[in-house]
Amino acid sequence: MAIGKHAKAISDRSGAEFPYREMVKEWNGAFVHKSEYESKQPQLEPRSHFGDIQGLLNARSDRTENAVAVILIPNPFETIAALSRIINVSEQDHGRSTGNIVRFRGTPSVAGTFTDPLVVDGILGSNIAKATGYSITVGKRDSNGVITGVTNFYHFTVDTNTATTGGISGGGENCSAGPATLTA
Repeated sequence: MAIGKHAKAISDRSGAEFPYREMVKEWNGAFVHKSEYESKQPQLEPRSHFGDIQGLLNARSDRTENAVAVILIPNPFETIAALSRIINVSEQDHGRSTGNIVRFRGTPSVAGTFTDPLVVDGILGSNIAKATGYSITVGKRDSNGVITGVTNFYHFTVDTNTATTGGISGGGENCSAGPATLTA
């Protein structure tokens, strides 16, 4: 057993003998030579992360987007039979529900106004473009009352006029469908 500057110690890691003055203690309690020393891995003690202590200054909730008119394909209106007032409307992936009120318009004009759709099989465009809109039923209706094409069609019953022939498409280019609450 040596004392002082000649003292020796055995490393817990390698089992080798080193001068006592060159020995250090690791975080796990092991007594090792300074050449064998390993610091503690930082991932063994991750720092805690908390949410913001205070909310953002002048934060606002998400806004609700206003409903807008959607441009329909050319000649989107189709009558189903002679003397019928039911009109099918083609609108791709419309996402509308039965009972929604939809207002139809013709081509946009100057100063935010719209023309009426063109006449469809004897039904006047001014009747299709009723300012209060129409309650719709989702799906394409045929002359036998069968409803199909739920994702791309809906239909409504026009207040006045009836179809002359049936199975006729019309309305013109750039017709739109939107909520009745839109003005102009």
